[in-house]
Amino acid sequence: MTKPESERSSRPMGAVTKSVALVLLGAGVATVGPEAIATIGSLVQRPAVAFSNQGEAPQVAQRSGSPAPSISNPNLIADIVREVGPSVVRIDASRTVQTGLPPQFQDPMFRQFFGNALPPSEQVQQGVGSGFITTADGQIITNAHVVAGADRVQVTLKDGRSFSGEVMGADTVTDIAVIKIDAQNLPTVRLSNSDQIQPGEWAIAIGNPLGLDSTVTAGIISATGRTSREVGVPDKRVEFIQTDAAINPGNSGGPLLNLNGEVIGVNTAIIRGAQGLGFSIPINTVQRISTQLIETGRAEHAYLGIQMVSLSPEVKDNINNSPNSPFRVEDTEGVLIARVVPNSPAAQAGLRDGDVITAIEGQTVKEGSAVQRVVEQSRVGQALTLTLRRNGQEQTLTVRPGNLPTQR
Repeated sequence: MTKPESERSSRPMGAVTKSVALVLLGAGVATVGPEAIATIGSLVQRPAVAFSNQGEAPQVAQRSGSPAPSISNPNLIADIVREVGPSVVRIDASRTVQTGLPPQFQDPMFRQFFGNALPPSEQVQQGVGSGFITTADGQIITNAHVVAGADRVQVTLKDGRSFSGEVMGADTVTDIAVIKIDAQNLPTVRLSNSDQIQPGEWAIAIGNPLGLDSTVTAGIISATGRTSREVGVPDKRVEFIQTDAAINPGNSGGPLLNLNGEVIGVNTAIIRGAQGLGFSIPINTVQRISTQLIETGRAEHAYLGIQMVSLSPEVKDNINNSPNSPFRVEDTEGVLIARVVPNSPAAQAGLRDGDVITAIEGQTVKEGSAVQRVVEQSRVGQALTLTLRRNGQEQTLTVRPGNLPTQR
């Protein structure tokens, strides 16, 4: 069977779609599925996906506790689009790439006279994405891959006005970027609390799929907390919102909204060949990362340097019965450290292969994703207390996360 291909949800520069290969980049905290126990450190393959292509930081709007607008209003979504639509922008990014010598200079006769002094030809590649305005003075949220490598960023508002955009910062680990345009009194979105959303709630997406400006689609929240590995992007640090609202190339960076007209996520990824499988970055994650990008131009990601597997009786048996396993496991629950990266913060703190984490910062953990979540929400250099079992005995160690190496 042919492996699924990846496809960006923004229009890639130079083409409408582009297949990309996704590989594990050695993120600081990785979870390992039971299928990979026979060779500790390898990770389970998932369907490949593709990313949907100064002032104060955005603040999360607090819910008043009042119920959502009644869906019996037949014009509810139209009312929301009328309110939020002017805050959603189109982003055209272009970059110039060297493509080698022009064809007419490939002739050996020309090389005889000019040698290697001939100038290479250049090609301008263009891509289209979406974004949304968070401050009246022109701060805009979008995806990092929408503006990656761009020489020129042009932002077009729904009313037709166009501005040159400056990338204030971009974070490839969460795929978030902040753009600034020189404008005042712009319409802005309101941000919700993405920790409160639940599967089954309505969701609305606005963006520019395939260059079709101001397109609106609607559906529901299909799931929350989809890990990067589940989605097929283990190099990312995001717990995605899954939605069946239609997301297509060009939707990248556009908002996912609730029925209050508040942004709950940033549309970013699709699985090629699947229907009703779109993914968004939760707005709480976006707010945390965008704040860092606005303040310093970069984002930090706490990193321990371990690979993990969530234990169960089946996983325990798989490990102990595998001739390739470097250790035996006596526990049936907890988070097994399958590998400690040499010279990492975890190694410096004394963590070892085969240790079983039972609690972090006093919180009992049974899934690797829970450890990942606590680490990601911590700060670089912050002391974290880990309770673990080693050789049947309980121990407590303190580890100070470093910055994810890919960010250095």
